[in-house]
Amino acid sequence: MMSNNTYYDQQLPPQYYQGTDNGEDGDEEMPATEKDLAEDAPWKKIQQNTFTRWCNEHLKCMNKKINDLQKDLSDGLKLIGLLEVLSQKKMYRKYHARPNFRQMKLENVSVALEFLEREHIKLVSIELHNVYHNINRHCFWIILAFIK
Repeated sequence: MMSNNTYYDQQLPPQYYQGTDNGEDGDEEMPATEKDLAEDAPWKKIQQNTFTRWCNEHLKCMNKKINDLQKDLSDGLKLIGLLEVLSQKKMYRKYHARPNFRQMKLENVSVALEFLEREHIKLVSIELHNVYHNINRHCFWIILAFIK
């Protein structure tokens, strides 16, 4: 028995097309690999929630809490706090305890990144503006690099 999707069955391997429509409407499902890489992929949400809980567990002793991992690390304060707790060391430079301006937040993130560099922790393709502008994967990689 041939399906109504014979064109797709012949053109694409099964792992790339998981369409179930019967040709009645033009909507096609996203290929399986694209679903896994999408911003709202279920595994990404699970990973972010797990990682946020892990960070909060370590930040308890400083009376700090992360609600949104991406936004809360952008001013550098919670990132600095987490690095201090995990390393059991203080930052090598002073930082702004109440960063009100963009420049202050950037300086705090810079202090955290400099700390990692002095601790001989390599960060590949992670720059100051990436953390400040709430780029999620960079925040993950900074902390994961430190844990290793």
